[in-house]
Amino acid sequence: MKIVDLLKRESVELNGKVTSKPETIEKMVALMAAGGNLADVEAYKKGVFAREEESTTGIGEGIAIPHAKTAAVKAPGLAAMVVKDGVDYDSLDGEPAKLIFLIAAPDTEDNVHLEVLSRLSMLLMDPDFRTGLMEAENVDAFFKCIDEAERKRFPEEYETEEKSSENISDETQVMHTVPEKSGYRVLAVTACPTGIAHTYMAAESLENKAKEMGITIKVETNGSGGAKNVLTAQEIEACDCIIIAADKDVKMARFDGKPVIMTKVANGISKAEELLNEATSGNVKIYHHAGGEDEEGQVADESLGRKIYKSLMNGVSHMLPFVIGGGILIALSFLVDGANAGTSSFGSGTPLAAFFNTVGNTAFGMMFPILAGYIAMAIGDRPALMPGIVGGLLAKAGTSIFLPEEQWVSSGFFGALIAGFVAGYLMLLLKKLLEKLPKSLEGTKPVLLYPFFGILLMGVIMIFLVNPPIGAFNTWLNNCLASMGESSKILLGAVLGGMMSIDFGGPFNKAAYVFGTAAIASGQIDIMAAVMIGGMTPPIGIALSTLLFKNRFTKSEQQTTVTNFIMGMSFITEGAIPFAASDPLRIIPPCVVGSAVAGALSMAFGCGSRAPHGGLFVIGIIENAPMFLVALVIGAVITMAGIVLLKKPLNTEK
Repeated sequence: MKIVDLLKRESVELNGKVTSKPETIEKMVALMAAGGNLADVEAYKKGVFAREEESTTGIGEGIAIPHAKTAAVKAPGLAAMVVKDGVDYDSLDGEPAKLIFLIAAPDTEDNVHLEVLSRLSMLLMDPDFRTGLMEAENVDAFFKCIDEAERKRFPEEYETEEKSSENISDETQVMHTVPEKSGYRVLAVTACPTGIAHTYMAAESLENKAKEMGITIKVETNGSGGAKNVLTAQEIEACDCIIIAADKDVKMARFDGKPVIMTKVANGISKAEELLNEATSGNVKIYHHAGGEDEEGQVADESLGRKIYKSLMNGVSHMLPFVIGGGILIALSFLVDGANAGTSSFGSGTPLAAFFNTVGNTAFGMMFPILAGYIAMAIGDRPALMPGIVGGLLAKAGTSIFLPEEQWVSSGFFGALIAGFVAGYLMLLLKKLLEKLPKSLEGTKPVLLYPFFGILLMGVIMIFLVNPPIGAFNTWLNNCLASMGESSKILLGAVLGGMMSIDFGGPFNKAAYVFGTAAIASGQIDIMAAVMIGGMTPPIGIALSTLLFKNRFTKSEQQTTVTNFIMGMSFITEGAIPFAASDPLRIIPPCVVGSAVAGALSMAFGCGSRAPHGGLFVIGIIENAPMFLVALVIGAVITMAGIVLLKKPLNTEK
């Protein structure tokens, strides 16, 4: 569907005057309404704003493409506006938007908006095209610029019937035509999580740069509408190198034995020349696929440490929603049940509190099996998920035949970690041992042999080998911390607070948290307060930094301010993870110091918490709450000060 066919003169504004993103959307919707495409203007506007809440449509390079697919649209349409002075549109690159195209699509099975999005994205990657639109003196010139660009980019749509017999394929229409025998020197696959703009922008950037460099290329786009221009086996066999510019999984088995470059989709846009130079250098390492035809592979020379880290992160990323959602529900149960504070029924003394507590604890209790299951799956693929989950459940229960049930000690977080890695490598071993079975038994592996031997062996390993020593280790750790508390409460508070910020939800954090929750049962509620304040400090300190010292953070980092305030107040330490991951040396040390100070002050002020979660949502049941808030503010300010001292202002001259 051509751009010029969707635009109407009434829906084009060449001298837009807007000062904010909401005002821009209001103006664009008005232009769309002037074209007569809308049945319900307010409903359509609501849809556009709802789409922006998911993620910004300011795709960078001065371009924004808001859109909505809704029943409020009578017929597909476009509206366009040129804002010569630019407007802050929360674009991904932080730059003002100067060209805004609004797409309206009816709520039908046809994904018109996706077709138009991909078409616009490809056209707008051409800087000359963007300049032509910006400098158009009138609407006629604006339409002419688009028409010429479409004729050049999509010539097949303008060919006469006499030429249709040439049967030009979609592949040669979109990519650079090369002789059939020579093939393509470089192949590429582009894919972004949403599968819309950046997928096609990366493809266009690689194609344009390859044309400048005289390199033949074909790009497969894995967009939201499915894979387009799919690479054939013959093309893969004949090419010199494949570039994978993707932020999501793509099928990798087909590239086994070929030189492969793996990178982010953003690099496909901004570093096209660098990627193409590397692809044609002859120095790219060969990719070796491990897994089935539809499974994601690993680079052959990937270090063991990197593999372990990726497997761990796979488990943690799947675990976090259970921890966060369940934890907040548990906190709500304590908040609702404040009248029962100090009683054995605290958190379940009323029907509503009991509901929150039951659901929250059920979700929270899935933390260990989900962690272990998805670590295992990252190593041994889908068959390893089941023994990993079973191992995580056994770690949680602390099952041991050496002790009566009342003396079982959960091997907890450390046990679940071990269970995940053991299950993953155990399944790899089982696959190896069973690969020589007759082909007639192949179908029994996933439904009988893997489950039976996986559960049996994981049970033996967890009950006999993992739970006893790791459970004893947890007991020893708790005893050490308890004895430390008797000699110096303030030092204990500093240690526990610092532990909460060393790894933001990792083993040290979990060890401190488990100790804090266990201490509640023995009446040491001051320990739980120190643990909680230590976990709240990092996100709040980072939020203060992004709020008060914007010049040290990117546009996207600045947009996390409110989120980190909320996560910090909710006792969700994981809000600090993105910052720690991107700049560990300048983020982690200030967080550890700030949390240690906050934990020590909480102990010194005699603060206490009977709730194991909730943050400021349970402030009403925290002993000496005013001084708890003081300690939290001091710790957050120290964190902020450390970050600001270590991080230099960003270079914004470029």
